[in-house]
Amino acid sequence: MEKVVYHHLIDIYQRKVYPAEICYAGGRIISITTTDKPCKNFILPGFVDAHVHIESSMLIPSEFARLAVRHGTVATVSDPHEIANVCGVKGVEFMLKNAAKTPLKIHFGAPSCVPATNFETSGATLEVQDVKNLLERNDIYYLSEMMNYPGVLQKDKDIIGKIAAAKKAGKPVDGHAPSLRGDTARIYIEAGISTDHECLCKDEALDKLLYGMKILIREGSAAKNFEALAELIHDYEDELMFCSDDKHPDDLELHHINNHVKRALALGMDIFKVLKIACVNPVKHYKLPVGLLRPGDPADFIVIDNIADFNILKTVIDGQEVFSKGITKFKSIKEKPINNFNCEPKTELDFEIFPSPIPEKIRIIEALDGQLITKTTWLQPKVRDGNLVTDINQDILKIVVVNRYANEPVSKAFIRNFGLRHGAIASTVAHDSHNIICVGVDDKSICTAVNTLIEAKGGIVVVADGEVNLLPLNVAGIMSTENAEFVAKRYSQLDRAAKNLGCKLSAPFMTLSFMALLVIPQLKISDKGLFDGEEFRFVGLN
Repeated sequence: MEKVVYHHLIDIYQRKVYPAEICYAGGRIISITTTDKPCKNFILPGFVDAHVHIESSMLIPSEFARLAVRHGTVATVSDPHEIANVCGVKGVEFMLKNAAKTPLKIHFGAPSCVPATNFETSGATLEVQDVKNLLERNDIYYLSEMMNYPGVLQKDKDIIGKIAAAKKAGKPVDGHAPSLRGDTARIYIEAGISTDHECLCKDEALDKLLYGMKILIREGSAAKNFEALAELIHDYEDELMFCSDDKHPDDLELHHINNHVKRALALGMDIFKVLKIACVNPVKHYKLPVGLLRPGDPADFIVIDNIADFNILKTVIDGQEVFSKGITKFKSIKEKPINNFNCEPKTELDFEIFPSPIPEKIRIIEALDGQLITKTTWLQPKVRDGNLVTDINQDILKIVVVNRYANEPVSKAFIRNFGLRHGAIASTVAHDSHNIICVGVDDKSICTAVNTLIEAKGGIVVVADGEVNLLPLNVAGIMSTENAEFVAKRYSQLDRAAKNLGCKLSAPFMTLSFMALLVIPQLKISDKGLFDGEEFRFVGLN
């Protein structure tokens, strides 16, 4: 049935706003013409998140979609490497099948680095042939972020094979190259890497733009680079995209790519440049079947009340109204979970540290709020009966990683800037292999937190004075099959509980999850030990 609406059209291509009659039927735009009829609201193409790990929302794709459409998102470019690290190709297929049941246009890539490195234990490995097979599928749109940048620079056979497979399939290759500059950035880009979402400053982005790379301006729950990169919008509208990368459920309830747009407009950026970055560039770069409000396009668009406030009134995908009047128009889907969990409970003795001899100073991970990178700090440890213990006066806490796929010794180290005064927090969302990661003040609390997650086979937990607060994550230990509202509410409760322990980080669990991500410098920890991400090798406490 043909439908006609009258709105002020924000025409990104002609760079003007005018009253228009938009006719659509059969899920496609039939015609767009100027009109003399009164128009109250504004219509424009929907937003596209150019790089997101849906798993980080702790929601399965169909539930992620129910929140995202509220903010004018009509499509995503999604890397399923989180679940792939746990469940392999079966995990990718789980995401594809569930996403196909929702109107949100979710475009998955073939994970390039599973595991991300050989210095950690993952639940699966994707070989070159696995990646080739995925890239041959019509529902796989690109090769996901190439995190193993040392492998690219050193021309590792498997890495080059995966990039070659993407080139043969005619699909772009996403990058991941924090702090790469100059010739090393050039070599990485010339290998065929087309994007990067890890730039921490404008100069780094300019270095990469010089060699033809597209830059994604990221603002997620943990990594926030919008402020550092926003100036680029003035001069590089064709080479930029917006992304969230990782978005926790409580954060996704509040906003998505619409927040990038609002912030850019608040800085006085040109609206047509901003919307080109938010709506058009991802569609063109990844060749997505997403409409851009042109005759013949899929009828994907949003309606807002005014340009100043940019409040989303309606989201339409393939001509279907998926959000309006504050309500998501499609329901939750029951899904059968998959998982990969195989380790036994631990004892407090497993978390003790008895070095010999006792060092004068030890390496300590220094977490940074709003960043994935860390620093290395050297401080004198607190010792009790030959055992290295936490020192809350110096904010030196114990951090441990437990292999969830096999019974192996616990990896132990120390960290700063979490600020806990008592108790522990732990999670099986621990990028990228998703082993159990925990920060705590005492071994009893740490042991309780870890064993709670082992019993639940995944989740996030806060332990305070013996009281246990748990959000189970029954899909691969990283997502829940519960509805989005429940997960967001429960996550918010746990976030507050972590902060009640003294944590000053804006997103305690998101920051915790990245302390095991070895490909982001400087000092991190895997289930195999403390790791220097700049020298790409294991290091000791001293």
